[in-house]
This record gives sequence, C-alpha cells and structure tokens, in this order.
Amino acid sequence: MAKYLKRGKDAAQRAEDDSKVRATVETILADIEKRGDGAVRELSVKFDQWDRKDYRLTDTEIKDCLSQLSARELDDIKFAQAQVRNFAQHQRAALKDIEVETLPGVVLGHKNIPVNSVGSYVPGGKYPMVASAHMSVITAKVAGVNRIVTCAPPFKGKPAAAIVAAQHLGGADIIYCLGGIQAVGAMAIGTESIAAVDMLVGPGNAFVAEAKRQLFGRVGIDLFAGPTETLVIADDSVDAEMCATDLLGQAEHGPNSPAIFLTNSEKLARETMSEIERLLKILPTGAIAAKAWEDYGEVIVCDSEDEMVKEADAIASEHVQVMTRDPDYFLNNMTNYGALFLGPRTNVAYGDKVIGTNHTLPTKKAARYTGGLWVGKFLKTCTYQRVLTDEASAKVGEYCSRLCVLEGFVGHAEQANIRVRRYGGRNIPYASAAE
Repeated sequence: MAKYLKRGKDAAQRAEDDSKVRATVETILADIEKRGDGAVRELSVKFDQWDRKDYRLTDTEIKDCLSQLSARELDDIKFAQAQVRNFAQHQRAALKDIEVETLPGVVLGHKNIPVNSVGSYVPGGKYPMVASAHMSVITAKVAGVNRIVTCAPPFKGKPAAAIVAAQHLGGADIIYCLGGIQAVGAMAIGTESIAAVDMLVGPGNAFVAEAKRQLFGRVGIDLFAGPTETLVIADDSVDAEMCATDLLGQAEHGPNSPAIFLTNSEKLARETMSEIERLLKILPTGAIAAKAWEDYGEVIVCDSEDEMVKEADAIASEHVQVMTRDPDYFLNNMTNYGALFLGPRTNVAYGDKVIGTNHTLPTKKAARYTGGLWVGKFLKTCTYQRVLTDEASAKVGEYCSRLCVLEGFVGHAEQANIRVRRYGGRNIPYASAAE
C-alpha cells in the first residue's frame, strides 16, 4: 500500500484558489468583448505597465530584437527549432488522407485539413519562455496553418528579444507584444485592431489557462493546461541528488507547480527530501521552488513497480521522469501521462527546451483523456462520401430508409426513398419504409 511521507495542499484548498481565478477571468473577458481595444489597453497598462498605440511589432522592431542576440544565441534557437520541426514533420507524415471503396460503388474518405488561423500565446512575464514559441508556431507551420498570430508579454518593460526572435524564425505571420488574459481574449474574441483566430494554443499561468477554458467553444484550444507538474519515479539505481534536482528543476516554474516523488525505496525518499532542503538553499530560484515544494510537493513510497504504475496513472502527471532499472516497464504499462522521460540520461528540461518533442502538455489529470500539443491538434480530420452507381445508392437507400423509420425520422427516410425510386426502380410511396 502506498505510503505518503509528504502531502501538498488538499483538493478543497486548490478548488478555492481555482474559483477565484475563474471569477476574475470571466469579468475580464466580458470587458474585452464589450470594449475591445480600450479594455485590452487598460489591462495591459494595469498588469504589465505596457502601453502603446499598436501592440503589433513592426518589421523594424523584429529586426532590432534579432540584432540584440548574439550569433551563439541565434544558433541555439535555430538548433532547437530544427529538432522540433524535424519531429513535427515525421508526425505530419504519419497522418494520411484516405479514400476507400467500402462497398461496390461506395467510396468513403477523409482529409486532414489545417485550421485557417491560430493564436499562439508565449509566456514571458516572469521568465522569457523562448521554447514555447518553437512548440506552437513551428508545429502549426508544419501542419499547414495559413495565419499564425503570436502574443507574448513585455519583459522588463520591452519586447523580449529572444521570444520575438523565436516567433519570427519559427514562422509567425503577426507578432504582438501583449500578455495575459487580454492577449488570449483579444485573439479569440477579436478587437478593432486584432483579428480573431480560430484556435488558441500555448501554455500560460493560471489566468491564461482559465481564459482558454472559458473561450473554448468560441475557438478551439490545444488542451486545458494548468501550472507545470512533474512526477519523478525512481528506485535505488539512482541517487538523491539526481531525484531532487529533477523535482526542483520543474518546481521553479511557479509557487503552485506540483512536484511529486514516487519510489519503492523509503531510504531514497528520505534522502531525496533532505537533498531538496540542501539544494533550496543554493538554487537561485529557490524561493519560488520552496513555496511550490511546501504547498504542492508530495513524496510517496510504494511496495512494488506495479503499485508505482497504479499510483502514477492515478496522478496522471504532465511530466513523468522515470529513473529505474527498467524504465521500459513504465513505458509499456503506464497509460496516463503527458510525456515520459525514460532513464537518467534524459530529463524534463530536454523536452521543455530542445530535444524535439512538444512541451505543451496536459495538466490537472487531463492526461487521462488527451495527449499534448502536436501536429494533429492543428488538423481537422474531415470525412466525405460519394456513391458511384445507381445500384449502390439504391442498396444503401433501402437499409437507410428502414433504419430511419425505426427511429421515427420519416423525413430522413424519404431522403433515402427518393433515391431507391429513382436509382433502383422501386415504387416506394412517399414517406414509407423500403420493404
């Protein structure tokens, strides 16, 4: 039976925090819908101390941002983008349009059609999240999206040069320096100066995530994303320093980022807890990570790998770092996770920044029913049908007519009957089932 050495905030406390965010977002989105650019400007000044006539960056401003980066920095961005693009291209190649003749004269098919426009949010108020631009912009580009709009907040009072460079090099068509609820709200709802998009993607803080949730339906979204989560699964084949480092490496995202340690070694669990306390004293982002660990950190000791799998699937974490003697056991048996990082040679930071898999992943147990952002999220798989012969239309029509009448839909039945009469030579009375 799983034993908890440390627990985080309980569900009731988390629900109370969520309800406050929900009410704030609802009010702000209603204001954006009512007042458009005026509301967006007021919100930008209030939350980011950022005001300008037009939040869209000019070509000159974009070039200036690129010029602020060193050759090494630009090369590093290009390397990361090449990895993301390469994997996305392989994913796109795996998605095929199909057309099959399922019965003589009956042809069915589907096409994978890109959405027309996407709004990509790139977080950057606390940390300039350069990698988030790669993950959404490049993936949308590979999918074939026609218009890619990006928004990122100002960083230290001006556009974040590295984010702008990543957006531009990734293929963004329009770049805005705009953050928070006002950014995703403007892209989804549309204002006098910002044309609405068909889909919102990209991570963000709790307010951005809640805004996307409330806007879903008006536009598509990639997934419901909350604060970054990490789950480290380990046995005594690794040491406490490695485990503690991987937990705190994600806890630094924010004070509400869950970091959970799951192991079958109580000795390793206690050593890792001690190592976390040591590292928090020297980690430059220790204040944020310490708050996350205090409120949301958990340590769970299991009796076996099978029990570890069950606990991990119940947690359904965004990131799952597996450092055991047989990490493939978890690959083969786990079903609920955003992304797996198998073995000590890889880690969540690789996936976040450079290795090529997408870092926009499901949180808050959404991994039970969805994976993360990928090329397929930008594609609509749309079906079509054609009937090539009179005989095929009449044959399908007879079955269709009887099934429609079984449900009481006589108008539907007549759609079939008229074709049975014309193409099959059957004299079926109006609105009567085919015999």
